[in-house]
Amino acid sequence: MTNPDDATPPVRRRVTLTGISSRAWEHPADRGALTALRELRGFDDVVKTFFGMWNERGFRLTYLAGSIRVDHRQYERVYQRFTEAASTLDVPDLPELYVTQNPMITGSAIGLDKPFIVISTGAVEKLDDDELRALLGHELGHVRSGHAVYKTIMSILTSWAANISWIPVGAIALRAIIGAMLEWWRKAELSADRAGLLAGQDPAASLRLLMKLAGGGDLSQIDTAAFLEQAADYEGGGDLRDSFHKIGITAWSTHPVPVARAAELRKWVDSGEYAQILGGDYPHRDSDGDASVSDAVKDAANAYRKDFSDSQDPLVGLIRRVGGGASDMAGAAAGRAMNWASEARRRGREGNGGEGASEN
Repeated sequence: MTNPDDATPPVRRRVTLTGISSRAWEHPADRGALTALRELRGFDDVVKTFFGMWNERGFRLTYLAGSIRVDHRQYERVYQRFTEAASTLDVPDLPELYVTQNPMITGSAIGLDKPFIVISTGAVEKLDDDELRALLGHELGHVRSGHAVYKTIMSILTSWAANISWIPVGAIALRAIIGAMLEWWRKAELSADRAGLLAGQDPAASLRLLMKLAGGGDLSQIDTAAFLEQAADYEGGGDLRDSFHKIGITAWSTHPVPVARAAELRKWVDSGEYAQILGGDYPHRDSDGDASVSDAVKDAANAYRKDFSDSQDPLVGLIRRVGGGASDMAGAAAGRAMNWASEARRRGREGNGGEGASEN
């Protein structure tokens, strides 16, 4: 007689998102920047050529020499979760995947021409199958969105800033660029969190992953509802002093704090977009060429405007009360970005003898 306790738990059925475009999971602020960059024909090629002095082979060789390359023979469990995440997101060509020695739970997508993924031994040891699938889906989302290219540039610019910090003007200009890219990077992380959720299609597992990033691998004494309450307290608690502390915490960080990421992911699920995608209503890759820069930038402006109007942060609340139209600051900034993109495309067409895509 079979003991019910010994039965294998049912396998969670996941919907294969055939032909899904990365636009489906990209945060509006992330998507606005990416769409503008993609419209600049040849931009990626220029970037890759300019940064070619940092040979991508060097990045890859570093991990090839000192880490474990994952396949069906090495870290088989990780490889299975990787293929499952890729299948769900309809990623036909698997990037290389490495496991590197690090007790922290980490993951990254690296490279310009042929991005690859690296996760830590901490992730392998501390995450269950569903959480690991979400993490791998997160990194696949970075690759599919093209984040790896710009994040690699970000890493190089950061090293430049350190090297030329003795030149006041150059350092100030470079730090301004880095500050803007860090803001985009944080939004890109929110996009990748959504990709991880779509890969695993288990909201509880995605939240557990963020909880483990915050508090280690043991969740036996951690409660999801309490963690989300903690996120709400971080967002709206305290006074103006706390607001300025939060600016200091995030301004030069590549990632939003884990509680903020959990809150954002929950908002996305509650908005209905997640269920809509699982129901088959999502943009497809074959329509990426029709994506409108102006629409993407408007969506980004609206997202910033909504965040501003909904924020419970004391400093934002003060600005709303005394700012008189401050909620339009993000819209104005996005409008300047749109004008920049349109002007760059116009110059690009003139440089190519007038040929180019039509204005959307």
